[in-house]
Amino acid sequence: MLEERQEEAPEAGHSTGGGHASGHPSTKEYVRIGVILAVLTAIEVAVAYTDMPHAILIPTLFLLAIVKFALVVLWFMHLKFDDRRYGRFFVIGLSGAAILYLVVLISFRACG
Repeated sequence: MLEERQEEAPEAGHSTGGGHASGHPSTKEYVRIGVILAVLTAIEVAVAYTDMPHAILIPTLFLLAIVKFALVVLWFMHLKFDDRRYGRFFVIGLSGAAILYLVVLISFRACG
């Protein structure tokens, strides 16, 4: 009598590939990131209403926007927990968009 070999099937709801890493954050972690985003937004609004010179105001707002963007992308879009290749594709697309934006601004002499 021959013994049949059976492969272990993955548990229901779990995938065997897909590029997802373990260790996704808890609900508490998402709430904490949401509070941080709300505080950063409040800071942006407060800074926008100050009489700060434009040479300081614009870079400050850009810096706050970049920090908020990074938090949203890494946590809420799960790039922090997914395969690194997804992050690379995202950065390549973002870099291409930024370069195109700068080329258009320079061609219309809007900056510099």
